[in-house]
Amino acid sequence: MNEQHESRPRIRVAVVFGGRNSEHAVSLLGAGNVLSAIDRAKYDVVPIGIGTDGRWVLAPDDQRFEIEGTELPSVDASGTEVALPSGAGALVTLEPGRIPDSLGQVDVVFPMLHGPFGEDGTIQGLLEMAGVRYVGSGVLASAVGMDKAYMKAVLAAAGLPVGRYVVVRDRDWRLERERVLKEIEDLGLPVFVKPSRAGSSQGISRVDGAETLERAIELAREHDPKVLVEAAIDGREIECAVLQSPGDEPPGASVPGEVLVNDQHDFYDFTAKYIGSDIELRVPADLPEQVAEELRRMAVRAFEALGCEGLARVDFFYTADGRLLLNEINTMPGFTAMSVAPQLWAASGVSYSELVDRLIRLALDRPAGLR
Repeated sequence: MNEQHESRPRIRVAVVFGGRNSEHAVSLLGAGNVLSAIDRAKYDVVPIGIGTDGRWVLAPDDQRFEIEGTELPSVDASGTEVALPSGAGALVTLEPGRIPDSLGQVDVVFPMLHGPFGEDGTIQGLLEMAGVRYVGSGVLASAVGMDKAYMKAVLAAAGLPVGRYVVVRDRDWRLERERVLKEIEDLGLPVFVKPSRAGSSQGISRVDGAETLERAIELAREHDPKVLVEAAIDGREIECAVLQSPGDEPPGASVPGEVLVNDQHDFYDFTAKYIGSDIELRVPADLPEQVAEELRRMAVRAFEALGCEGLARVDFFYTADGRLLLNEINTMPGFTAMSVAPQLWAASGVSYSELVDRLIRLALDRPAGLR
C-alpha cells in the first residue's frame, strides 16, 4: 500500500454511473447495488452521476435507484458539477463564479457504466490519462468488447467458434443497400438485427420475414449507424462469468447458468431483462460435465483473447447436436445483485459484496498505464 493509502484510514472509491446513452438507467440499477454493498469500514465512497447531457455531478450517497412500474431512473444533473483533470488523480468541483475546489485524491474508480461513452474504452482512456486506477478492462479490451463486429473477428481469430453474421456499415447501407440485403439473404431466416455498439438488448429485433428486415435495420441504426445481422442459432442460451485472479494466476470461470425466457418474448430482450419478471436463470445449467468444463475453458479463452481485466460475462449457445458457439463477451455486465454475472458468482461461492470488494482490490493491485 502506498503512502497515500497509509495517510488515510480508508481507500477512496469513486463510483461513476449514468452516462449519455440508452443504457443510462441500467447503469443506475447496478450502481445502487454497488453503493449498498460496498464496505464503508474499508472504503470512503464518492458517488458521481453522469447526466444524459454528459455532465458529471456529485450524487447523494443514500440514493437507491429502482424501476417504478415502467419508469426508469435517471441522474439528477442539478448537483454540483465535478471534473477529473488529466494527470491530477483528484476530483474538483466546478461551480459558476467560484474557483474550482479540490475534493481530494481518488484511489480507484468503479465505472458502473454500460454502452457507448462509458463501457467502450472512452472513460477508461480518460482515467488512464488522469493516472487513476479503475475496475474492469482497459481501453482496447473495452472498445473491442463493445463493438460486436470486431469482437467476433477477434474471437474467431483466436479459434473460438462464432455464428454467421453480416456487418452493415453506415456508408454501405446508404449507398449499396441492395448488395447488403443480398449478403443478409445468404444467412437465411430468421435473423437477429442489433446495433453493433449497444447493450442491454437495446434496438434488437428478430426478423422472420424479408419484408420487416429493412425496418429492423433502421431501428438498430437509431442506436448505432453500424449494425450487426446474425443468423439465428437454434440452441440453449448458456452464460458464464469470468473473474481475474490476483497476481499471475489464470482467470477463473464461474459455474455456467442457463437463461430461460417465457413464451411472451421472442428472445432475451430489454423488457424481459429489466421490466418484468420474465426470465429464469437456472444455475448450474443442466449440462454434461465435459460440456460445462469446455464452456468454462472457452469463456476464459475469450477473456484472454480480448485482453480483459477484472470481470466479464461470456454468452454461448449450446445446440441440440452438442456444439458450443460463442455469442458475445460483455466486459461490464449487468451488475445488480440479481443480474446474471453476480448470480453465477454467488452460485460459485463468491457473494455480491465479496465480488465488489475483489474487483476493487484487483484494480488497486494493477499498475496504471501500459501493462
